[in-house]
Amino acid sequence: MSVIERIQEQLANPVVLYMKGSPDFPQCGFSGQAVQILGACKAEYAHFNIFEDPELREALKEYSSWPTYPQLYIGGKLVGGCDIMIDLYKKGELATLLSSVGAVAA
Repeated sequence: MSVIERIQEQLANPVVLYMKGSPDFPQCGFSGQAVQILGACKAEYAHFNIFEDPELREALKEYSSWPTYPQLYIGGKLVGGCDIMIDLYKKGELATLLSSVGAVAA
């Protein structure tokens, strides 16, 4: 399976966060903020540590045309990075996007 096929398979999850580290141990401030925002929204999401897969880390930049991490995908589409997540959260729009794919815990 090619790295692009793996990305496409991962994006079959309703919500995916590509991040540095893990939700329990984020390895950069932006990834930590992304986890906090998703937690505040009670989001259910898959996560992938880009440090564990250098091939994925490089291919995802090209796949998404987004050079930095974290990267949040909802419904298979790139939402953006930490700054965009913060903005959407403050506007109340992130919760709506998460709900639209059934990714909010009851």
